[in-house]
Amino acid sequence: MASFSVEDFVGNGVLKDLLPTLLEEGWDDIPTLKIMNSEDTDAMNMTRQQKDALEIRSYLHDRALLQYGDKLEASGKCLPELLSLSTGDLSSHFGMKRGHIARFMDRTGACEDPLLKSYAPLTARKMNSTVSRNNSNFKSYSSVSSKKMQTISSMNYDKSLEQSLADFKIKDGYIFKGIVAAGPAELRACGCVQPPPVVDSVAPYSSIENISVQKLTPEYKIGMEHLVKTKTPPMKAVELWRDKPAVILCIRRPGCIMCRAEAHQLYAKKPIFDALGIRLFAVLHEHIESEVKDFWPRYWGGVVLFDRSMEFFKALGGGQLLRDKFISGFIFNPRAIANYKRAKAMGIDQNFKGEGEIKGGLFIVGRDKSGIAYQFIERNFGDWAPVAEVIDICSKLRVS
Repeated sequence: MASFSVEDFVGNGVLKDLLPTLLEEGWDDIPTLKIMNSEDTDAMNMTRQQKDALEIRSYLHDRALLQYGDKLEASGKCLPELLSLSTGDLSSHFGMKRGHIARFMDRTGACEDPLLKSYAPLTARKMNSTVSRNNSNFKSYSSVSSKKMQTISSMNYDKSLEQSLADFKIKDGYIFKGIVAAGPAELRACGCVQPPPVVDSVAPYSSIENISVQKLTPEYKIGMEHLVKTKTPPMKAVELWRDKPAVILCIRRPGCIMCRAEAHQLYAKKPIFDALGIRLFAVLHEHIESEVKDFWPRYWGGVVLFDRSMEFFKALGGGQLLRDKFISGFIFNPRAIANYKRAKAMGIDQNFKGEGEIKGGLFIVGRDKSGIAYQFIERNFGDWAPVAEVIDICSKLRVS
């Protein structure tokens, strides 16, 4: 189970009574809770039992194994003691399935983004001079100044953030894909099927600024209703990045296991985006209320928007929707199969409701009218922009 509901995260154990205090102190979403350090927990007057529970549940959340949280916490053991147990003990005492035991014992993190390894080398694309002039929101920084970051914790958060950014720094030898990026164009079905072409230039800013979108959910916080009770009026997309840069994640289908995995791994880095002054939005091109409820806040705890006219999706395709058939785009496509296996390893559920052939992608848009800083296109089903690259781009945006 992978969920960004704080209530699901704390479960029925010793952290449940802390919910009101956590809300009051601003620890009101899971990505923020998981970056608490020892000084933060001491300031909350957490008991040793509560600290152990937080460590256990953070570890389980990274591996999409929260369903075992209550049982493991009730054992009274700390995380190192649980990790030292045998496979037989985990199965007999806690009812863990064999595959879940393997994920639990994998200390490298089953839900970490492996794209930097699996997608390199990738095709590099360069923006033309017109695009360069229209996207003036880039500025080269050797590091991100902590003075410009919004802090979540008043104690050691700057230090923690610097370490987080260092972890996501583009490593030597990694091929940066450029302002317009996509997965590799591999031949399918032994060369009998050609991969769909993707655009080489960034979408013009004019193609997205006036898109009419409707907010379906707010940003999730403790105790918030699972959906906005009253329908919000449509708004122009430019309002999303009027004051701060924004990451716009265009979801192909919210019930798709690969789309859910992409959303989950991106939103998990929310504290870093918060500190960089970047807003996160997920965009759907189809509104099925039951699908929105299943998607939010389990796999995405941020704002969810509805793009009725599919203009964001058309912008990704250079003015036309990018489509692919299930047989040619998935069954005969080794890259899509690999993407599916990666998402499956995260323990995420799926369904097949709704339209699933329209490709998605991601935009990073600068503040106000400064332009599109980055555009990733889902060439293969399940492609997503490497988190390290997204964070690297975001860290270079000019934030006032």
